[in-house]
Amino acid sequence: MARIPAAEVDVTPELVRTLLADQHPDLADLPITPFANGWDNAMLRLGEDLLVRMPRRALAAELVEHEQVYLPVLASRLPTAVPAPVRVGRPALGYPWSWSVLRWQSGHALGSVPLSERAGVAVALGEFLAALHTPAPEDVWQSPYRGGSLRTRADVVAERTTRYAPDHAERLMTRWHTAVDQDDPPGPRLWVHGDLHPLNVLVEGAALAAVIDWGDVTAGDPACDLAIAWLGFERADGAALRETYVAAATHHLDLDLLWTRAEAWAHHLTMVILDASDDHPELAAVGRHGLFRLMGD
Repeated sequence: MARIPAAEVDVTPELVRTLLADQHPDLADLPITPFANGWDNAMLRLGEDLLVRMPRRALAAELVEHEQVYLPVLASRLPTAVPAPVRVGRPALGYPWSWSVLRWQSGHALGSVPLSERAGVAVALGEFLAALHTPAPEDVWQSPYRGGSLRTRADVVAERTTRYAPDHAERLMTRWHTAVDQDDPPGPRLWVHGDLHPLNVLVEGAALAAVIDWGDVTAGDPACDLAIAWLGFERADGAALRETYVAAATHHLDLDLLWTRAEAWAHHLTMVILDASDDHPELAAVGRHGLFRLMGD
C-alpha cells in the first residue's frame, strides 16, 4: 500500500506544552488541540488564533527552517495571507528540530470545494502566483525536488504512468518529453512555493483566503507551481488562471514554454500523489483529478 511517511517523532499536545513552557511560557497555558498530520509536519491548534507546526520526521526539519527564514520576507508583498511564523522554537528537551508558531488561517481546503465552484479562486490564484514569481536572491536554496529540471525523473514518471494510465501512457509520455527535453529555462531563478496543490490552498466562500504549507519554498522554475492549473481546476478555470497569470506576470520567461513545462510538472506531481496516497483520500482525489485532466488535454 502506498502511504504517507510514518512519523519518526510522536508529536503530542504534552510535548508541545512542555516546549512552549520552556521557550514561550506566555503561550504555554493556551488550549492545545491536534489538528492535522501531513507528510512532513504535525499541526496543533494553539488557543483560538495560533497553530503550532512541528516536523514529524527528519527530512522536514530543514524545510521548517526555510519557512522561518523566507516567509517573513515574502509575506509583506503577497496579495493573500501566508503563514509566516510569529514565534520560532528550537530543539530542546529531547525534541530534535526547529518548530514554529503560526497565526491560525481560517478557511477550508480548495480540495473540499466542488470543482464547478472554483472559478473565482483560479483567478485569484493566478494573481497570487504572478506576485510570488519574482527574482529571488542568489543565495536562496535550490530544492532537489521542486523548481529544477525534470529530466532525471523520466524513468520513474514512465513507470508510474504505465501503471496508473496504461491505455494513455504512450501519448502522455510523448507530451511529457516534448516539454522536458528542451533546454532549461533561461533567466533568473524565481521564488516558488514548491508544493502547490488543492490541499495547500485555503478558501472562504468563493474567495482565496490563504496559501499554506511552505516547507518546499525555493527558487527555480515557476512551472512547478503552475501545475495547479491541472491539479486543482477544470479546464476552463485552469485557462482562466493562465490568462490572469500571463496578464500580471512581471518576469520575462517565455510564457508558452512555461505553460508547457507546467503541464509536465502536473504530470510528474500527479504520479507522485497517486503513488503515495492510499491512506489519504483527499490527496488521492487530487491525483485522480490531475490524471483526468492530463488524459483529457
